[in-house]
Parts: sequence; structure tokens; C-alpha cells
Amino acid sequence: MANGFIDEFKEFISRGNVMDMAVGVVIGGAFSAIVTSLVDDVIGPLIGVLTGGIDFSNLAITVGSANIMIGAFIQAVINFLIISFVIFSVIKAFNKAKALTAKPVEEAAPVTKICPYCKSEVDIAATRCPHCTSEIE
Repeated sequence: MANGFIDEFKEFISRGNVMDMAVGVVIGGAFSAIVTSLVDDVIGPLIGVLTGGIDFSNLAITVGSANIMIGAFIQAVINFLIISFVIFSVIKAFNKAKALTAKPVEEAAPVTKICPYCKSEVDIAATRCPHCTSEIE
């Protein structure tokens, strides 16, 4: 029983899509660290300079004895928008660079033509239409 379970697990883990997913998670984690550093260390300070150093994180609303940290939520939303914009910009630049290096796809030569008399589709090398028997160029 246990041996069958282990064999089944080995088969599952060695599938290509599971390995691809694992590689994607690792690369995603590394990319997340890069984006977080870019936002926290480069873009965040620039936005701080432009906005005069506004910090919403300490803004709170007190309702009875509850302290609602609305500022932390606002800061999280702002951080999410900044990170989303940075990721969008990086992916857009990557796709544009990829499109610039891609080879244009050549259109295939036509293999048929239209008979000018009966408007049927005939082979490109045909000199006579098989439908109406007219001579065609």
C-alpha cells in the first residue's frame, strides 16, 4: 500500500507541468524580491519627494474603543497600485523587446485561384477549370 502511494507520488512529481510550476514559483519569488526592491528603494522615495513625504500608515479612525487603521489600508492600496504599475511596465517593455527581435512571418504562397468564369476555386497550376472546362490563365 505505502509503496504504491510513493510510486504514485513519484510519477506525479516528475510530470513536466509540476516541475514547470515549481520553477515558475521560484522565479516568481525572485522576481517579487526585485519588484519589491524597485518599489521600496527607487520608486517609493521618488514618490515621497513628489508628494512631500505624505505617510498614510498612521491615519486611524476611532469608533468606540476600536481603532480602525484606515491609513494602513490606504498605504497598502497605494503600494499595490505602484507594484502593479511597475510589473505592467516591465512586462510591456519585455513584450516590446521580444516583438522587435521576432522574425516576421511570411505569408504562404497561394495554392488556389478563382476561375474568372464560374468563380470556382481551382489549383494554382490549372490551365482549365475542372468545373466549367474554361481555359484559365
